[in-house]
Amino acid sequence: MSTPTKRVAFHTLGCKLNFSETATISRDFIRHGFEKVDYRDIADIYVLNTCSVTENADKEARKLIRQAKRRNPDSSVAVIGCYAQLKPNDIASIEGVDIVLGAEEKFNLLSHLDGIDLNGGTQVIQSEIDHVHKFTPSFSSSERTRSFLKIQDGCDYTCSFCTIPLARGESRSDTIENTIKTAREVAGTDALEIVLTGVNIGDFGKGSSETFLDLIQQLDTLDGIDRIRISSIEPNLLTNEIIEFCALSQKFMPHFHVPLQSGSDKILGAMRRRYKRELYEERIKKIKSTIPHACIGVDVIVGFPGESDNDFLDTYNFLNELDISYLHVFTYSERPNTDAIEMGEIVSKKKRAERSKMLHILSDKKRRFFHDKFIGQNRSVLFENMKNGKLLGHTDNYIQVQMDGKLGNINTIQSVKLTLNHGTVIEGEL
Repeated sequence: MSTPTKRVAFHTLGCKLNFSETATISRDFIRHGFEKVDYRDIADIYVLNTCSVTENADKEARKLIRQAKRRNPDSSVAVIGCYAQLKPNDIASIEGVDIVLGAEEKFNLLSHLDGIDLNGGTQVIQSEIDHVHKFTPSFSSSERTRSFLKIQDGCDYTCSFCTIPLARGESRSDTIENTIKTAREVAGTDALEIVLTGVNIGDFGKGSSETFLDLIQQLDTLDGIDRIRISSIEPNLLTNEIIEFCALSQKFMPHFHVPLQSGSDKILGAMRRRYKRELYEERIKKIKSTIPHACIGVDVIVGFPGESDNDFLDTYNFLNELDISYLHVFTYSERPNTDAIEMGEIVSKKKRAERSKMLHILSDKKRRFFHDKFIGQNRSVLFENMKNGKLLGHTDNYIQVQMDGKLGNINTIQSVKLTLNHGTVIEGEL
């Protein structure tokens, strides 16, 4: 009699970088004969890839572990990811966890599974973050149309609010040659679009003679991929040369995501960001003067310790005047082992919520204004899925479009006329 195939289920919390790594680990399991199932199904092994940025990381992890054990009390539960690196013993104390792997060990999960003793307590395998130096290439493959390609990991910045350097270690990346090899693997899948992802992707090549600009110039010659997006890049690393190259490229999309975090120089200093608002404004103006139709997204944090009403108004007015397209608004939350928790006057939860609401409203206005500019125009749209009988996709400059169509249009790029602005989405027609 043959041995029944073991079933494995994955769940990912957090960023696109986590999704690319989960996908790579899951492919490893499939190559070794496992059957991958949904996390909501009965599995022999449940793998939870965690996040350190999520405010309720502990609560969410406990809930997902309980759910797994309810589905199959005899299953093994493995917890990996940033939260597993930062708080391995906290996770190990959660009932139902069998193994916890830190940043260096997560890609070796398969080799550790044989050592799990369901009656012998939780196994914790974790290295000090200073000893984490390896770069493991990864890409996501769960979305048929788009793949998140990991090109960089870790961060050498020491922003006072951030735990990512503690969870992921020093900035590191592969060579351009090896990165192109991984990108060719992606090109061999159904995906038509690659999103370059990492912790601080503008830092690509640090410690070598290679740069992020060198990488994107090489990726621009990649066959089998129609579109490439830059996920998020620090303003001090977004050079004129990168912007000008993207303006001339047919492959790199007119879409930038540039974190700001605060429009107050005082708060930027307290955050230990590596620029002032003047430089940020220059970057936005350079993008818009070079690529007028570019979409620009912005990360901003409200309620940082010591942020006065005037500091917040500085941020609000600065963003209001900038030619940007949308905001990702984050409410500051205290993180253990960060310098920010020892800083300044604490902003009340009520004020944080009020400021967040104001910026969300501003973001909606910015998005609607940006979308209005393209009504009546034709733009190329990559259709990604179908919802409520409508095709959904994104233009080259990251406008979400919905229209009537057929399933056969999914994972094709079509010229679409943009007809009606609904705010977050625009109606279109072929």
